[in-house]
Amino acid sequence: MRVPARIQLAAVGLLAVMALATAAEAKTLTVFAAASLAESLQALAATYEKATGTAVKVSFASSGTLARQIDAGADADLFISADQVWMDTLEQHRRLVPGSRHPLLANRLVLIAPSDSAVRVKLGMHAPLVAALGGGRLAVADPDSVPAGRYAQAALTSFEVWTAVEPHLVRADDVRAALAWVARGEAPLGIVYATDAKVEPRVRVVDTFAASSHPPIVYPIARVQGGAPAAAAFETYLESAAARAVFAKHGFETP
Repeated sequence: MRVPARIQLAAVGLLAVMALATAAEAKTLTVFAAASLAESLQALAATYEKATGTAVKVSFASSGTLARQIDAGADADLFISADQVWMDTLEQHRRLVPGSRHPLLANRLVLIAPSDSAVRVKLGMHAPLVAALGGGRLAVADPDSVPAGRYAQAALTSFEVWTAVEPHLVRADDVRAALAWVARGEAPLGIVYATDAKVEPRVRVVDTFAASSHPPIVYPIARVQGGAPAAAAFETYLESAAARAVFAKHGFETP
């Protein structure tokens, strides 16, 4: 039996209304992401929301802070960490959707100074960092809880200067706070990600740490248990060629 055209149209209209209603009822996606992803992820979230109508709210902080919040039951759908350690913790505590974790991005570690500073330091064994500080402090993300700080500690340890430099540290809650101290001239030197230095015109890169001086800087991504099913679609979008072009523009690499 052939269904009249007007009934077919009515059915299509009903499906459209149902789809709109479902979209309206859909939960806003909440993404927890390492502070170093701020500019790139904000741009991608805005593009995705405009294209799909799905709102994406991104919360930025140190990976450790975010992981502890997720472990305590924070309302998050997707987590992007700046290292594997905090993702390991959540996976061990069964806070992640099994099989959803994988590497998304990679980064580099750099030594920075205020843009008007004339300081020069060549990174390597026994690098004269304490002398270069001139009595000032080295700004780093806190090595006890923040991935960027742990990478910095590993690199300085490999250069056999950690013991000498540690008393001269000023420890930040996250890598962007360390960046800000150097940008404002409150610290003569700092250690941040290459992507952080790229977005702050008030700092310059003094030297880049050899990749062999610290563990690989890899950003894993995973869906959080109990999160919205729509998180899978946004995760897929972040792996698309278009998204990777945006990440590359901001200095990120593919792991």
